[in-house]
Amino acid sequence: MEEFVLGEDCAAVRLDSAAWTPADGHWWDCAAFSRSIRVDAELRRRVVGVPRHEAATAYRRLGGGELPGEEALRGHFHDGQPLSTAAPLRLNPRPAGPRDSRVYRVLFAADLRPDGLANLGGVWRMASTGDPADPEARIIGVAARRVGADSFTWHLRRIGGGGPWCLDLTADLAAVGGGSLGPLLRELTTTLRMQGLIPVTIERFS
Repeated sequence: MEEFVLGEDCAAVRLDSAAWTPADGHWWDCAAFSRSIRVDAELRRRVVGVPRHEAATAYRRLGGGELPGEEALRGHFHDGQPLSTAAPLRLNPRPAGPRDSRVYRVLFAADLRPDGLANLGGVWRMASTGDPADPEARIIGVAARRVGADSFTWHLRRIGGGGPWCLDLTADLAAVGGGSLGPLLRELTTTLRMQGLIPVTIERFS
């Protein structure tokens, strides 16, 4: 299991992880394994993101009993992997008034499952804007959502022909540090994890 720790500006500052194996029935620190997933293509092919109910079924079937709640699971996180961070590059001055406009990039390794784009179209009502098989296509889909007075638009993008995937999120927040931003970043990252991608980091661009 893994979880990004987000800083005050909602960029990722640490990746916490822990693993459980039926051989000894204990949870163990798997920071090195999490790092390996992101650099070893062969290992990534053996990793599948699953929702909690599927993880709970596997845990029970393998003899672990009932999967603990989220807070208890977080208690197994110990030495998380720090992530490099930098101040965002502000190309334009902050607009006058209470609204706060930001741009984030969630970078991924691996590739979408064959049915991934179709699933995202349903989950996000994402409009297709490019063919991922076309080496010249960069932006593959776009979606948007309003949460209260906050407005969000995100683009699913290939970085270079056949390169890694990323999600670019533009957030127009009604107030500085809008409370809906962090939960939405986690939701979007988890949704893409369920479609076969492995999140590497969450960066703030502006």
